[in-house]
Amino acid sequence: MTTPIDLLIEARWIIPVEPANLVLENHAVAVDRGRIVAILQQSDANTRFSPKEVKKLPCHILIPGLVNLHTHAAMTLLRGLADDLPLMEWLQNHIWPAEAKHVSAQFVHDGTLLACAEMLRGGITCFNDMYFYPKATAKAAISSGMRAAIGLVTFDFSTPYAADADDYLAKGLAARDELADEPLLSFCFAPHAPYTVNDKNFTKTLTLAEQCELPIHIHLHETKQEIDDSLQRFGIRPVERLYRLGLLSPGFIAAHGVHLNTEEIAILAQHGCSIAHCPSSNLKLSSGISPVAELARAGVNIGLGTDGAASNNRLDIFQEMRLAALLAKGFGSKADVIDAHKAIRMATLGGAQALGLEAEIGSISIGKAADLCAVNTNDVGLSPCYDPASLLVYSAGREHVSDVWVAGQIRVANGHLLEANGIELIKLAALWQNQIRPRNV
Repeated sequence: MTTPIDLLIEARWIIPVEPANLVLENHAVAVDRGRIVAILQQSDANTRFSPKEVKKLPCHILIPGLVNLHTHAAMTLLRGLADDLPLMEWLQNHIWPAEAKHVSAQFVHDGTLLACAEMLRGGITCFNDMYFYPKATAKAAISSGMRAAIGLVTFDFSTPYAADADDYLAKGLAARDELADEPLLSFCFAPHAPYTVNDKNFTKTLTLAEQCELPIHIHLHETKQEIDDSLQRFGIRPVERLYRLGLLSPGFIAAHGVHLNTEEIAILAQHGCSIAHCPSSNLKLSSGISPVAELARAGVNIGLGTDGAASNNRLDIFQEMRLAALLAKGFGSKADVIDAHKAIRMATLGGAQALGLEAEIGSISIGKAADLCAVNTNDVGLSPCYDPASLLVYSAGREHVSDVWVAGQIRVANGHLLEANGIELIKLAALWQNQIRPRNV
């Protein structure tokens, strides 16, 4: 007698991520009530299960849904606004003034809708966000059917969103309380950076994070100027400052981590911290290249992030996977320091682990949520295929994503978004563009 299930996905190859370095050929994933209930050979599937739906992927690689560990989703509406500038000039003279004038709950909602559509179509099923109006971000993610870790952002200074650090924290916690029962949402405290948050407010954030058992997500050691300013103001580098304040822990996610010395890497490893590696953004803003080879050798958990579309300008984890692997090889002087399987882990389970979601997502494992991404290899640019993992990292792109599921629900089918109207989103983006920078100016 067969067991009824909702969905059976039969794939040419499956890269489950756990166990590591494994590629399954001609296997199937059984899904019921949004969760993976079995991974087995296709020849055995029909004798064990009677699925309501069978999805055949004869030329495809099935992987866990990708995790974007660091982004500012709403900033898709600022994509290309002020390119080819160093970080602080870009922020202080262009991005922050534009945000002060235009950012609102509606801006965040609409920009996040656009971002979710881009990310889902590229195989990203979960994103870790840091931005104003977190409730608006959450509502856009929910309506898109996407998993999101919502950042409760904090600054010392006022913005149209909040008056001071206490106001940021109060509004963030209120949003969390209101949305606590949403199954696809989790939350992080998100103090922006060491140069925008003082010691007192870091201490408040830490206390709340420990009480709520939430991760802390922060920009850290992104530029040399950040470190120089910290030495001038505090007499110590930012990692040392946060260590003394007690922020470093397995729930600590450092976005960028470009300028880290050997001692700092050891401290991060010792405390179980994670790095959200954003290679494209780091290069585009001339911030530098993160020492990923050294971080990996030290045992630091690494996930991949795109940063916001204003500084990348793509929300594309396939691009980040390839770039992360290549940069690590070039600057680590060892070709296998980040091999294809390690890059895939960074893009999936590494991000899930950083968010404390490794029991729920990040690998194709029995009992986990069916967050899945299928990549079609039936393309002249992807032929021949000797090694599916290598093909995925070094040859494939987001344009080859065919199908995406979040908690067992199909969100992209045969390359088409099911929860969003692309034409309407393009029109929405054009309306915002005309407000931010009218075309006749």
